Amino acid sequence: MKTRILSALIMLPLLIIVLIGGDVLLIACLLVGLMGVREFFNGFKSMGVKPNYIIAYISAGGLYFIDIFCGGSEWYMLWIFGTVLLCMLYLFNIEHRKLEDAMATLTGVFYVIFFSFHITLVEQTDYSLMVWLIFITAFGTDIMAYFSGYLLGKHKLCPKISPKKTIEGSVGGMLGSIVFSGIFGFILMPELLVHCLIIGALGGVISQLGDLTASIFKRKMGIKDYGNLIPGHGGILDRFDSVLFTAPMIYYYIVLIMENIA
Repeated sequence: MKTRILSALIMLPLLIIVLIGGDVLLIACLLVGLMGVREFFNGFKSMGVKPNYIIAYISAGGLYFIDIFCGGSEWYMLWIFGTVLLCMLYLFNIEHRKLEDAMATLTGVFYVIFFSFHITLVEQTDYSLMVWLIFITAFGTDIMAYFSGYLLGKHKLCPKISPKKTIEGSVGGMLGSIVFSGIFGFILMPELLVHCLIIGALGGVISQLGDLTASIFKRKMGIKDYGNLIPGHGGILDRFDSVLFTAPMIYYYIVLIMENIA
């Protein structure tokens, strides 16, 4: 437990990055995407799959270039087309490449780079303050699930995926996400309190799905952690696996529900 608490304190500088926002947050998101996809690909290498790092880096650079200099949905559609095309062309060296090499590359680009990119997209909306909810729901759920499971956990949630997770911990995590999001909304966005509570509820569920998804990948890859960058938490992906799911959820909630209502 001490290791987890100390590691959580190490993550505090992230709060400063989110507070500053703008280009600083954008650069941080890009770095998380690049470091995360490298960890993800290293996991595949451990099982004999050979994803292409260069394609991932080119795709990441192209995505953020579009965000800074272009914008518009048609440019993002072009990026999707280009990324898929590059992954398919990777198979042209047919004697040395397997189908799973291209599929792992494509999965890494979208799962790590594209999903994490939604953090900066949220910050660019009219509800930029809600970027905090990405981390409040993800980390709040994780913290409360850990302590709820530690104190009350008796019934296993998904023993074949993550043996230590319990139903009691899961419920505690969801309640924690709602409470933390509600406090955030009550203090900083009282006019949007209902939306904050809804996002807290959704985030409490989807953040755990993100965590479980990462656990499935690690089990299939035969690794315990994606890396050892953060003591007690593993690598970047071990800490941001929930964020990869909460960021897109909050962004699409904003653009599809909140902006349409407004």
